[in-house]
Amino acid sequence: MEAANCSLRVKRPLLDPRFEGYKLSLEPLPCYQLELDAAVAEVKLRDDQYTLEHMHAFGMYNYLHCDAWYQDSVYYIDNLGRIMNLTVMLDTALGKPREVFRLPTDLTAYDNRLCASIHFTSPTWVTLSDGTGRLYVIATGDRGNSHEKWEIMFNEELGNPFIIIHSISLLKAEEHSVAMLLLRIEKEELDMKGSGFYVSLEWVTVSKKKEDSRNYEITKHHVLRGKSVPHYAAIEPNGNGLMIVSYKSFKVISVEQDLEERMDVDGSEKIKVEPLYYWQQTDDDLTVTVRLPENCTKEDIKIQFLPDNINIMLKDIQILEGKLYSSIDHESSTWTIKENDSLEVSLIKKNESLTWPELVVGDKHGELIRDPAQCAAIAERLMHLTSDELNPNPDKEKPPCNAQELEECDIFFEESSSLCRFDGNTLKTTHVVNLGSNQYLFSVTVDPKEMPCFCLRHDVDALLWQPHCSKQDDMWEHIATFNALGYVQASKRDKKFFACSPNYSYAALCECLRRVFIYRQPTPMSTVLYNRKEGRQAMDRLLSTMIFMNIVFGITSK
Repeated sequence: MEAANCSLRVKRPLLDPRFEGYKLSLEPLPCYQLELDAAVAEVKLRDDQYTLEHMHAFGMYNYLHCDAWYQDSVYYIDNLGRIMNLTVMLDTALGKPREVFRLPTDLTAYDNRLCASIHFTSPTWVTLSDGTGRLYVIATGDRGNSHEKWEIMFNEELGNPFIIIHSISLLKAEEHSVAMLLLRIEKEELDMKGSGFYVSLEWVTVSKKKEDSRNYEITKHHVLRGKSVPHYAAIEPNGNGLMIVSYKSFKVISVEQDLEERMDVDGSEKIKVEPLYYWQQTDDDLTVTVRLPENCTKEDIKIQFLPDNINIMLKDIQILEGKLYSSIDHESSTWTIKENDSLEVSLIKKNESLTWPELVVGDKHGELIRDPAQCAAIAERLMHLTSDELNPNPDKEKPPCNAQELEECDIFFEESSSLCRFDGNTLKTTHVVNLGSNQYLFSVTVDPKEMPCFCLRHDVDALLWQPHCSKQDDMWEHIATFNALGYVQASKRDKKFFACSPNYSYAALCECLRRVFIYRQPTPMSTVLYNRKEGRQAMDRLLSTMIFMNIVFGITSK
């Protein structure tokens, strides 16, 4: 089944065409400072982590973690390996951080490590990576209780270092599972095109049956590979799907099912990276080349030519079968065994000079080898559509667009991004949204029971979208609009973090060095919060979590 091409439906009532802009507010904002007895465990990028993807994934990392299940609670990991918790309150100074867990390993002993990452899976579960390649699944009990006790339920080395970007907790048929998304950037050994690195996104599930006395074990391990760090990646709350926003697509590399089944899986059933066959064409014929298995004889080869179909089997293994793109002269088509242990099949076209875009309709297991002379002929036929001059006909009624007339904040440097949903069982793409010029801005958790929301630029505004996995026909809901924020944020070239409050009353943009910009929206808040000491109206908890940033000034709407 092919993926459905979808679109995002904007709710017009949430747009404000009369919005005039923001104005500067000089009213002081409360700012609290706190001395730490140990520094935050910051990890600098190494010399071999030089690509833009390394910077996106690890260089722009936020070491302050908000617990979406307990909105006043924030965590950080210090260089002693301690996970520290503190409560953020709107009307008092900050309390002293308290230790809730200590990593068993000495992180300073590892040279090849990443920043430690933590994700709050549920009100009672946490997933943790120490940055060395070890994964922890921890039962925390009720984290709202000051006497919480964190207990390791799963602890395993998973290879190269990674960070955790999302996790969920599932309880099905008396079996408890924790599903996680892990992100690595690894060296590409074979294909040296581009940066020489690829991004690996791993969907790992650990499970344990309630009546089973054994420990939690890895029961599923899916691997997807791409060439860019995803802007957004999250598992659906029911575990039935995965959503990814990225500007370069991700492909499934391997799918491992339950461990009991994994031992019985035949290698031929796994997704193959190398093509099964190669093919090339001229105006008159097509040539298909297949590498023969070891000790393959003439009797092991079975080939059937039909006017519109072909069937190739080697040692009872299906290599190619299906409907051809166009008709062939099946009586004149032949095959022969070459000296380099390969099978060469020659197909004679019935419609001469017809260029075939594919050999067998829908078959993706082969690779087309293009003839350089053929490519040059195609380029020559298209030459009249191009020009070496920027504007060869300036007197034309409708001259071409001049990019120099665009404002700097209207230019996007990335390719067009896409939003894809993958099925949790088959990992096939089920829904695709081409985001076009709708630039990705940030993600935020509004309701921890739902998937994180993501914010996109639409024209000058910034629109917040909430995914709903239960609504197959309308999976993404437009829930809020930040007026003109898409245009305003584009001029902030030093931005590092971008977020909004859970009630959409304001958005905050933090620069790399010192400044934080706060953009209040004109819609009044449903509840009013006051600073009891000064009697001033205060913002909600997200602003308070910015205590680790030096807030210089805020901006409010007219």
